[in-house]
Amino acid sequence: MSVFADLVGQDEAVETLRRAAAAAARIVGGGADAGNGAMTHAWIFTGPPGSGRSVAARALAAALQCERDGVGCGECHGCHTVLGATHADVRFVVPEGLSIGVNEMRALVLRAGSAPSGGRWQAVVIEDADRLTEAAGNALLKAIEEPPPRTVFLLCTPSTHPDDISVTIRSRCRVVPLRQPPAEAVAEVLVRRDGIAPDVAAWAAAAAQGHVGRAKRLANDPEARGRREAVLAVPRRLSSVGACFDAASALIEAAEAEAATAFAENDTTERAALEQALGAGGTGRGAAGAMRGAAGQLKELEKKQKSRSTRSQRDALDRALVDLAGFYRDVLVTGLKAPVAVVHRDTAEQAAAAAGKWTPESTLRRLEAVLACREAIEQNVKPKIAVEAMMLNLWRG
Repeated sequence: MSVFADLVGQDEAVETLRRAAAAAARIVGGGADAGNGAMTHAWIFTGPPGSGRSVAARALAAALQCERDGVGCGECHGCHTVLGATHADVRFVVPEGLSIGVNEMRALVLRAGSAPSGGRWQAVVIEDADRLTEAAGNALLKAIEEPPPRTVFLLCTPSTHPDDISVTIRSRCRVVPLRQPPAEAVAEVLVRRDGIAPDVAAWAAAAAQGHVGRAKRLANDPEARGRREAVLAVPRRLSSVGACFDAASALIEAAEAEAATAFAENDTTERAALEQALGAGGTGRGAAGAMRGAAGQLKELEKKQKSRSTRSQRDALDRALVDLAGFYRDVLVTGLKAPVAVVHRDTAEQAAAAAGKWTPESTLRRLEAVLACREAIEQNVKPKIAVEAMMLNLWRG
């Protein structure tokens, strides 16, 4: 199956990437890029969450390493190792914390400057490139301005706005815009790839609002469905000022618990592995002194884990806010009798009841309050403050 099979609802983008991979194969074969500039050394994939930015970047990286003239067959050794993140010439940067630092980027650029070991291409895939610090962005810019032969940089960002990626980097890259895939296409992938029942896949795809990964979690994980149900119950709970603060606390605590559950075991394993590498439990001469000297490394690990946990909490909270925004959108759609489907079919009655009580203007203000909360958190406002303000605005209408 093609490496582009999971890039759903993006026909134009897939065609662009196929042409680039074919041109890259001709270059490797000693020919020129006969595809009229189809292949270039730097790419930016943009689009809303769930549109498949990282999927597109990974698929192009796999097609570049494909042993069947760059078709991205999905079956050869090159395709398999890239998709499994084990290919020696493809490096993935997946930020675990709030940002990507300059030291990490300098080391990556240095390694990317070497010749590809397999004789095809060096590829660097940077997910969430909008988290590059200014210094890290400058280090990347130097590499993009003077790219090594057969090295490709694949960046993923929500948009090409200067807040997401610097103008100078963007001007040196080819931009591939992706859109939110339709629910029908997401459901088809869940059925074909994951073996999920068609009715469950259709519900999950609609509830996830086109986000393939989220749809899969909702279809398979009862806890994810429970968290979503708790979020969609929030509008019914906002009966007083006190209830608003209680709802805000519950939302924040749920996000913290989700993040803690996701990383607790991994954090413990990481710390144990580092302590063992540093000589913990040793009885030989100097063992105790070695552990005292390792305090700095353990502190650095704790800092990294804390940053990763904070990022995970914010991601979990953002998913909850997207669900909440979907509910108020359903209320607006129902009240205006718009000819479009609701997002949350299982709360359609609740949305209809709210549409009978609220004016379209007050519903729109509530929706804007949710979106403003998402933006405030993205701008590093403390989540508790942002969510409490949002809850009060939702109650007041």
